[in-house]
Order: sequence, then C-alpha cells, then structure tokens
Amino acid sequence: MSYLGLTQSIKMAMRSIKSNKLRAFLTMLGIIIGVSSVIVLVAIGQGSSKSVTDQINSLGTNLLTVNIISTDEVKLKLDDVDQFAGLNGVSAAAPAVSGRVTVKNGKTSTQVSLTGTTEAYQTIRDLTVSQGRFVTDMDVEYRQKIVVLGAMTAQTLFGASEPVGQSIKVNGTSYKVVGVLESKGSSLGQSGDSTIIMPISTAQRVTQSTSIQTVYIQATDADTLTFAQMQTNRLLANLFPDKSDSYSVVNQQDVMNTMSSVSGTMTLLLGGIASISLLVGGIGIMNIMLVSVSERTKEIGIRKAIGAKRKHILLQFLIEAVVLSAMGGLIGVGLGLLITKILAAAASMTVVYSTNVMLLAFLFSLVVGVIFGVFPANKASKLHPIQALRHG
Repeated sequence: MSYLGLTQSIKMAMRSIKSNKLRAFLTMLGIIIGVSSVIVLVAIGQGSSKSVTDQINSLGTNLLTVNIISTDEVKLKLDDVDQFAGLNGVSAAAPAVSGRVTVKNGKTSTQVSLTGTTEAYQTIRDLTVSQGRFVTDMDVEYRQKIVVLGAMTAQTLFGASEPVGQSIKVNGTSYKVVGVLESKGSSLGQSGDSTIIMPISTAQRVTQSTSIQTVYIQATDADTLTFAQMQTNRLLANLFPDKSDSYSVVNQQDVMNTMSSVSGTMTLLLGGIASISLLVGGIGIMNIMLVSVSERTKEIGIRKAIGAKRKHILLQFLIEAVVLSAMGGLIGVGLGLLITKILAAAASMTVVYSTNVMLLAFLFSLVVGVIFGVFPANKASKLHPIQALRHG
C-alpha cells in the first residue's frame, strides 16, 4: 500500500472516531481502566517490596542474628559472645537481652521496649546518636545505671526539654540519661524509636535474666556473610553439642530474598489481575467495531464500488481499533501516574514507578487493539460491494 493510501486510511479512521466521540470514549474506557490499574497496582507492589527491603536493611548491614529459642537448654554468656567476634569473616558481635519496662519522668509514664547490649551494637545496627553518647563497654563492666533513649521515648518523657543529664525511673529505679538516638521509624511492624538501651549487665538485673537471648553478628562484607554463618553454626555446635533445636542463626540476606520473592509474586498477581481488565477493554473495542461495520455497510460498498481494495478497507477499520486502544493506553498511563501520586501523598505509601511497566502496559493496549480489531476489520473487508450497497 502506498504512503498516500495509508494516510487516507488514517484520516478516514480519525474522522469516524471524531463523529462518535462519546462512543469512542466509552470504548476506550476499558483500556484506560486496564492500563491505569496495571500501573497503579504494580507501583504499589514494587513500593511494598522496596519498603520491606529498606526495613530489613535498617536492622543493620551484613547481619546475622543468633536467636536462643530455649534459654533453659542454651545459656549464652558474655564471654561466649567474644568468641563470635573473633571468628573469621566477622567484624563485630553484640549480645542483647530485651523486655518491656515502664519508664517515668515526673508524672509522665510510658511502656517501652528495653534492650541491654554493648558498645558494638551501635555499629552493627547502624544507630546514630543525636544527643550525648551511646553505651560503652566501660558502662557494661561497671554495671552503670545509665540509659540511651529512643527518639519517641525522649519526646514522650521530656517534650522539648534536654534529656541528656536528666534522670528517669525504669521500673521504679533511677537511671541517668546519657544519650538520645536519631529516629529510625518503624521496622517490620515495630517502632524503633519507642525504646531505651542500657548496658547489658544492668539490663540483666532489670529483666532478671542471666542468659543472653540474642546475638547480632556483623560479617566483614556481603560476600563473607554465608561463610560467617557457617563459622557461627560451627561455634554454637561446639559450645552446645546436640542442642541445635534450641537456637537458630538467621541470615539477613535470606530473609530479604524470601520477602522479595513474596513481594514479587504479589506484584505479578496484582499486575495479572489488572491485565484482565485490558482484555475486557479489548472485547469492548471488538464489539463497538462490529457495530461500526454494520452501521457503515453502505459506506464500505460505495468505497469498494469506486475502486477501494479489500486491504484498504481492512486497514481503515484496523487503524480505527489501534487508534482507540493507543489513545486509551496513553490516557491510562497518565491516569495511572496521577492516581499513584495521589495514593502516595494521601496514604503515605511507598510507590515505585517502573518505566518498563508503563511501556509494557501501553504496548499491550496496542496489541489488544490489533488482535480485537482484526476480526471486525476482516469482516468489513470481505463485504461484497453490491450486497453492501443494497444494505439500508
């Protein structure tokens, strides 16, 4: 077909669409909804995946976590933790005991989580002190009655006042505030700011626990994380033979891979569900195009009588279907971006825009237009000119 013939077919297709604006818009609506749904749902799914990854990363980098499941079977001591820190591939290790305590300043009282640990905990868990200092190994050795407050705890107890140097009561006992942490926000459903941190030796007295519940171990880098995990398991097996059911060693990367896999599956599922509406939109295009062929039978007969070939008629109706789906796809992309931005602002959601997904959704809408436009276009092109002229 010549360039002139193609141009003429495009002009006729556009003229037909313009003459039925409302019907054209309603035809495009299925495509618009489909494309925008794909973009919105995939952006939410990918945002959710990024949010989970960021939360896991906020727990610390290159992290291994030793969890003591049964403290009756496995009694981990501070001296044992030093052995973890000395393993090949390990840069630092920090023990932790935890519990819930009541903290009070004057008449203000609140329940917070307590973590008892050592100096290495700050580096391993990537904590930043906004005021004062962190717990030191000297505090641990001398069982100092000092605390470092989480950002929310400091705000609750002291408001706009300066907490460092002040005293608070933890379960009725007085402790000196030596530092305040920068806000870390929520992590895996738990607030990292509604907390207090104190030397592990002091915290063991508060929680009335002599054994360590958790050890955080930092590998020297991401490449040595698996090796460090093997070394940690070997040391635990030597320390506590035949007690492997009483402890676990969790690799941060494994947790991240599992969560990413779950989030990825959910994103695909959401995108798949949204894609169904694109198919529904394609069926809508085919339906309207079939109606259009019936309405314009006489026009087709006239065109054929004056020399239009089958391919000209086929192309005209196919172009109409493609133009409808392309316009619907473009509007859908714009609407999808707008809805995603509104959701991100209104619901404080993490969303991730994907250019590839937008392009794929748009191309899919074009393909839908071609596939569902072929049948009506083919039907129109096969009409016999004499029978078409007799119609109506």
